[in-house]
Amino acid sequence: MGAAVYPEDPVLLVDDEIQFLFSAETTLTANGINNVVTLSDSTKVLPFLQKQNCSLIVLDINMPNITGLELLPSIIDHHPNIPVIILTAMNDVDSAVKSIKAGAFNYILKPIDDTRLVTTVRGGLNLSEMRNENRKLKDYLLKDKLEHPEAFDEIITKSGSMRAIFKYIEAIAKSPQPVLITGETGVGKEMIAHVIHKLSGRKGELVPLNVAGVDDNLFSDTLFGHKKGAFTGAEQDRKGLIEQAEKGTLFLDEIGDLSMESQVKLLRLIQEGKYFPLGSDLVKLADVRIICATNADIDKMKEENKFRKDLYYRLQTHQITIPPLRERKSDIPFLINHFLEKAALQLNKKKPTPPKELFTLLSSYNFPGNIRELEGIIFDAVSIHRSGILSLESIREKIFSKMKNKDFVKHDVSDQQGKIFFSEELPTLDEAEEALINEALKRADNNQTIAAELLGISRRALNNRLSRRK
Repeated sequence: MGAAVYPEDPVLLVDDEIQFLFSAETTLTANGINNVVTLSDSTKVLPFLQKQNCSLIVLDINMPNITGLELLPSIIDHHPNIPVIILTAMNDVDSAVKSIKAGAFNYILKPIDDTRLVTTVRGGLNLSEMRNENRKLKDYLLKDKLEHPEAFDEIITKSGSMRAIFKYIEAIAKSPQPVLITGETGVGKEMIAHVIHKLSGRKGELVPLNVAGVDDNLFSDTLFGHKKGAFTGAEQDRKGLIEQAEKGTLFLDEIGDLSMESQVKLLRLIQEGKYFPLGSDLVKLADVRIICATNADIDKMKEENKFRKDLYYRLQTHQITIPPLRERKSDIPFLINHFLEKAALQLNKKKPTPPKELFTLLSSYNFPGNIRELEGIIFDAVSIHRSGILSLESIREKIFSKMKNKDFVKHDVSDQQGKIFFSEELPTLDEAEEALINEALKRADNNQTIAAELLGISRRALNNRLSRRK
């Protein structure tokens, strides 16, 4: 199976030394940079660029006819988005410095070390990709409509924040760079990963791996595979997930649980685009797009040295943070209807009629388990439903038992003391009671039964307090 063409637009090598061009092209191709064009005549560079866009140019300073120093200003003026790497001799560093000041991305001294060449070219390609993606992102965000709305059909939402995420996904879907998806448990991170893969145009499959609880040895074997005899029990060759995801996407879930040793290996894979199966001395190229997801606070883990900073910065080239359900409660009615239909179909029942109070009741809850928890609540209610209007009894029991549990903490407050804020002059008990009741009625959309549940009192007790106002 041949490696995919990378980068999409070619790397242009310009040097009058034919042997160098051959050697450099061979080195880059061996390291996964296989879309390379060479020119030994500097007079052909500008005409070539008029017909063909390039991802990167490697340009020798000292050439006959037109020197690299003479070409550089024209390239910068007419093709400002193409990074230029200057090649110069050891005794002409001053010219390289002048080139950097004139707008070149970097320089390499001759004779050229292969590792230095590959590292510098990769750095330039990363810059080129980021420039292109930022430009695409700007274009996408200025548009009002999604180009591929059908790709998001399975995600039930009317939220403006989710629509902005969809537009961002369309902008970065075809990028080869990693994607980091963050968000609380149950918000739908894996669904987002599937959409990114679908829109990426990659021909291979999306291969998922939950790395929670996976030790370093198992991680290496699972990702990289092994050769027969690599360790006790390795009785035959086995392909790793990277090879299974060839030309596709590797989705690593719960990346915040990855051990430090495994983080180093993942970083090397992303940086170098190659790996060794266990027990093998033959390097393999990794033609995969990597998407990672976590519900952990990676920023905090990074500062506490529990997650490698260099890996974090690699992964968050493209970062998507999915808002929790409590921040997009306008989606709740649509999700309820969707899950009612889904549960009825799976349980071979007629879709029950939801009571009007159902939407108000569920909108008053914070859903620490997000969409996955909502789906479970609806599925349970439909499973015990017999006929007619859906009963709220099981739903009330689930929600309010959690809200009364001392271990239940709302996500929008940091501690118990932060739930109520007092002005300098304390309210009277009557004033505090009135404000509390008004807030409960507001959250319950004036449904007194639900408001009483939120306050932890009976419906009769609430009625008595309301009647005293008259």
